[in-house]
Amino acid sequence: MFLTGPPGAGKTYVLNQYIRRAQRQGKTVAVTASTGIAATHIGGTTIHSWSGLGIRDQLTDWDRTMLSQTDRLVKRYNSTDVLVIDEVSMLHGKRLDMVNETAKLLRGTMEPFGGMQVILVGDLFQLPPVSRATELTDFAHTSAAWQELNPHICYITEQHRQRGEDGLLDLLEAMRAGELLTEHQELLQSRIGVRPQEGTAVTRLYSHNVDVDSINDRHLQALATETHTYHMKTKGNRPRVEGLIKSLLAPEALTLKLGAEVMFVANDFTTGFVNGSRGRVIKFENDLPLVRLQTSRTIKVEPYTWAVVEDGKTRAEAVQLPLRLAWAITIHKSQGMSLDAAEIDLSKSFTPGMGYVALSRVRSLDGIYLTGVNAMALQLHPDIYEFDRRLRRQSEELASSTQDAEEEVEPEHTETPYDEELFQRLRLWRLEEARKQSVAPFMIAHDATLMELS
Repeated sequence: MFLTGPPGAGKTYVLNQYIRRAQRQGKTVAVTASTGIAATHIGGTTIHSWSGLGIRDQLTDWDRTMLSQTDRLVKRYNSTDVLVIDEVSMLHGKRLDMVNETAKLLRGTMEPFGGMQVILVGDLFQLPPVSRATELTDFAHTSAAWQELNPHICYITEQHRQRGEDGLLDLLEAMRAGELLTEHQELLQSRIGVRPQEGTAVTRLYSHNVDVDSINDRHLQALATETHTYHMKTKGNRPRVEGLIKSLLAPEALTLKLGAEVMFVANDFTTGFVNGSRGRVIKFENDLPLVRLQTSRTIKVEPYTWAVVEDGKTRAEAVQLPLRLAWAITIHKSQGMSLDAAEIDLSKSFTPGMGYVALSRVRSLDGIYLTGVNAMALQLHPDIYEFDRRLRRQSEELASSTQDAEEEVEPEHTETPYDEELFQRLRLWRLEEARKQSVAPFMIAHDATLMELS
């Protein structure tokens, strides 16, 4: 299956629901992603690490012998029912071919990926695989492995990030369709030079890392308040721990002060924050920061645990506050985030999809403050347009012949009575809160939570 769709359509949410369902049915699911940052969003590891291929660019006969004699890898491949690869748009096709070849070798069959079920997830209009300027882009969907898999297409389109009233969603859809009109150009031009109101917390998105670090340091130093530093705690195999640290958006040493602008870098729907939730440190309580979100909600930030789980075992673990300074961040690291407001510099955009990723992070047009745009900023990769149209058609055909999955039968247990009237009132309350905060209802509370309360 290739699960795709525009930013904010809920690909990660759907994926996580699927993984939980598959695991409840007794399936062993290997959850991986093309990059370390993407892997932390779904509680997985990189495909490079899971596959045992590391940074190899090709497989030699010596590699094949070594891999097939590594008991740990043979056991991993043969015990896996489902292989998930997230953010597949950033994965080189050559890498997908190597995973396919290794799976066949270690599972002893010439079926695609050795007969594992494969779930590819991503949006091909977002950032492409990194390549040298002289090379053609090596997309995953042009690989021999993809053709062999011939995946079913599930293209989800319902938007949970932007609403349609202000023109931003229309602009993003026009970019995806390759149909930018004068009105769309004018819409963007109208945001150039617009400054946020005094006191409005706005994250700056830049194409290069060097801009980000200096801005965050300068703003933190300007706060004349007491310094609180939090050091990451880790355990596990040293190389795995080092790999995990590199993939996290949370820093090893996080320095905060009263008044610091911060951003959450993990999802915790129960506590009330998601990756990209923006706020300000308003107090320290027992040396833990209290962060007031832009929705006015206040959260006491507790340490958060990230883990690398392979073969059902935790190989590495890192514990840190799920925060980073948020005056600035790179566009690359913002992929997967939802922002209420962003000051965006697209004057140094250097790859197709960069402007699209940056603009699609923001919930509304009013939250976009552009400082500059170059010709590359509005470009998406030209090879993707026709392929995307084909994906949509295939998804529609599949949808017309696919029935809803049966409800899962929960294990028998004594049901606790609940108040149906209260449950319905809570659902109405959740809907109202979702409207106020401009978020999807499930981000306020799941039905299961409301049921427990009732």
